[in-house]
Amino acid sequence: MKVLGIYGSPRKNGNTDRLLDKALEGARAAGAETSAVYARKLKMSGCIECGGCDKTGKCVVQDDMQSVYPRMEEADVIILASPIFFYGLTAQVKALVDRSQALWSKRMLEKTPEERKRYDGGRGYVIAVGATRGENLFQGVELEAKYFFDALDMAYEGGIFFRRLEKKDATEDNPETLQEAFNLGLNAVRSARD
Repeated sequence: MKVLGIYGSPRKNGNTDRLLDKALEGARAAGAETSAVYARKLKMSGCIECGGCDKTGKCVVQDDMQSVYPRMEEADVIILASPIFFYGLTAQVKALVDRSQALWSKRMLEKTPEERKRYDGGRGYVIAVGATRGENLFQGVELEAKYFFDALDMAYEGGIFFRRLEKKDATEDNPETLQEAFNLGLNAVRSARD
């Protein structure tokens, strides 16, 4: 069982990183092999909408994203984590999501419309952290996550969402958030095995 954590925060060792670290720890406790992609470290562009992937299902832009595609395709579970920036994903991880258009094209090429009604690539989860209390704070991220995982041929299984975590180390003052993240990773692996 392979679990991939996608770190979407531009801030190193902040709340989002700590929560995803804990989720991956939970996945390892359930016996999974884990790995990580840090969007902030990738040297890549966003999707340039060139249509190069339409006939092959492969992105023609040669940059760091080329090393991410096989890791996403090999994963049984992906946990996408991002702080909320203007009610959405950070620019760093949004570029990664947009570049997943190539995997959407691949899915369209390889599966019939009937086959596309099921997800054969695994399961996807999201961890989102916001500083405010806004009622609609996580709606944009959930919608983006749903369609990101759809492009990867993965079922979106929901996630955990934390309001009012702004200070860089706010999770340290709220240990229940870290336990919730650990449980997410643990249960994601257990569910994938059922």
